[in-house]
Amino acid sequence: MTIVLIIVAVPIGLWLAYRLFGSDREPAYEGPQVRPIRVPGRSVFVDEREFFVREIGPIDAPTLVLAHGWSFDGEMNFFSIIPELSQRYRLIIPDHRNHGKSDRIRGPFDIEDLATELEGVLTALGHERVNLFGYSMGGMAAQVFAHRHPERVDRLILAGTAAYPIDRFRIALRFSFWLARAVARVSKKEAAMFTYRYLLRHELIDTSTQRWMWAALLNRDPTLFYESGNAILRFDAREWVGEISVPTMVIIPGRDEVVPVRAQRDLAARLADPVVIEIEEGGHASVLSRSEVYVKAIDEFLDG
Repeated sequence: MTIVLIIVAVPIGLWLAYRLFGSDREPAYEGPQVRPIRVPGRSVFVDEREFFVREIGPIDAPTLVLAHGWSFDGEMNFFSIIPELSQRYRLIIPDHRNHGKSDRIRGPFDIEDLATELEGVLTALGHERVNLFGYSMGGMAAQVFAHRHPERVDRLILAGTAAYPIDRFRIALRFSFWLARAVARVSKKEAAMFTYRYLLRHELIDTSTQRWMWAALLNRDPTLFYESGNAILRFDAREWVGEISVPTMVIIPGRDEVVPVRAQRDLAARLADPVVIEIEEGGHASVLSRSEVYVKAIDEFLDG
């Protein structure tokens, strides 16, 4: 037992010492580094909270709101589709609480709070009726928004999301959140590096944007990051999602490794006559790897 404790304790001690006293080194980047897109933004207030919003596209074009997922902010989640879509739509790209440049709001919250804040942001911007595209966690907030305010949504697009996204191994996942949060409170680099390496390995970002992505991944509060995960864990829209009355399209990445494909298909089955598109080779980050599919699907659905 003593030997086992030493074997475990020594590496942990060395890791802690390095993170506490070591240099703050960045990964090695390949070639000149640039930002993938440059979309300026502004902040609006919802009650006493400040939310950051990017806007781009013709003022008189149809409005399309892009609601991002967990971990990525609006720019990170949608940078691959913004340039093309902004030629035909007035894009509204808010950062949810605890993401990007929006306020860090202490304490637990639920997906319903994100929908309330999204309503406040759109009201502050003067948009009474919009098309709404929600991705992953943003798709959960979009379900709540469309159910509460069908009069404010022309068309709804849900991608990589579900009405009940975590349907198995819930206790184990809650424990993993707790453990990962403990590690992140000492160092945010481990979780950031995991995502960063995944993006590079699957060629989801260009080598010229590595520095931008690395910096964005480190822009997380270690506690509030996992509060978002807990909000997703608690989300369950199965009782009411079938009541959504606006025209809806569901995009399902066929090899999604984050939100189970079975849960996404279950969402589509509960909705009233949705348009369903399944991207056979798409993973959860397919909005980056198969951006042309998303742009085509969005265009056809909104034009239809």
